[in-house]
Amino acid sequence: MSTTNNLTDLEGADHLKDSPTPRYFGREKSRTRSDKAFSGSVVVAALSSLFILVAILFYLATSSWPALQKEGFSFITGSTWIGGLDDPSLQVFQIWPMLYGSFLNALLAIIFAVPISVLLAIFIVFIAPKKIARALTIIVDILAAIPSGIIGIWGFLVFTPVAEGWARLIHQYLGSIPIFVNNQDQFTRSPFITAWVLGIMIVPIITVVAREVLAQTPQDLLDAARGLGGSLWGTVRMVALPHARGGIVGGVMLGLGRALGETVAIYFVLNLIFERVNYYRILDPEGGSVASMIIAKFGEATPEEIQALLGAGLVLFILTLIVNLIANWIVARSARERLV
Repeated sequence: MSTTNNLTDLEGADHLKDSPTPRYFGREKSRTRSDKAFSGSVVVAALSSLFILVAILFYLATSSWPALQKEGFSFITGSTWIGGLDDPSLQVFQIWPMLYGSFLNALLAIIFAVPISVLLAIFIVFIAPKKIARALTIIVDILAAIPSGIIGIWGFLVFTPVAEGWARLIHQYLGSIPIFVNNQDQFTRSPFITAWVLGIMIVPIITVVAREVLAQTPQDLLDAARGLGGSLWGTVRMVALPHARGGIVGGVMLGLGRALGETVAIYFVLNLIFERVNYYRILDPEGGSVASMIIAKFGEATPEEIQALLGAGLVLFILTLIVNLIANWIVARSARERLV
């Protein structure tokens, strides 16, 4: 009986040795025409995206090079914009007020949007009933797809009067703080209102990413924390949020990139001042935005001014690209840490 079993085991072992082992064939050469067509189309799509990105960067760099060469580093650090003159030598193009304004608006938008986004994601994943969570997920996805022009018109016609009242109250009760000073008695078209509009635009982006990474928290960790007597908030704070920290930061960076590059919405709700930097007074009706400056000046620009505007677009393109690359790296690193 034992000998028979041994022979059977040996035959089974030989059979397993001769049988083909499963292989990952995603990167191997395709064997059928349909596989070759599919693989080729995927490669072409990936390379075309990279080619378009490089082509845009090359076009902006070559088209704006005369203006960048003339201004030098002061193109970024200077605060003077003089265009539309017959003598090109008298024209000066410097974008620091607009560049600083872009960062200020984006930073304020992040401050407004992150708490709302993270709390909404926590509610969808851990608190809301399934039907409500499903409905909120659909609503958030729809909000992410609304064009920025529609949000800009809504911000100008509907939200600005409401936010103006908020700004007046803040100035009335907190006006002793320098950031809330307003000596012009005009509270519309300010960085405060702009930041709220941008925050509304990026809330869906951050919420989607935060929701996905929070939903990937291992259920065993959550059950263990609750089993040890942890409250719902304690479990979320001590287990879910640390586990999803990298992904949430990546989502915030993606939202920052969207806010930096926004054009039309800011053009509707912000008073652009091209030669003066509003460093911190967020209630004053003046500010800057590189993308909105381009759309405001492009229609009546001289050839030299168009070169400078393309240079401003190049600077914004590079900054946004860097922010998005950092965001993708953070999200990918967070995913690898969760797998480990």
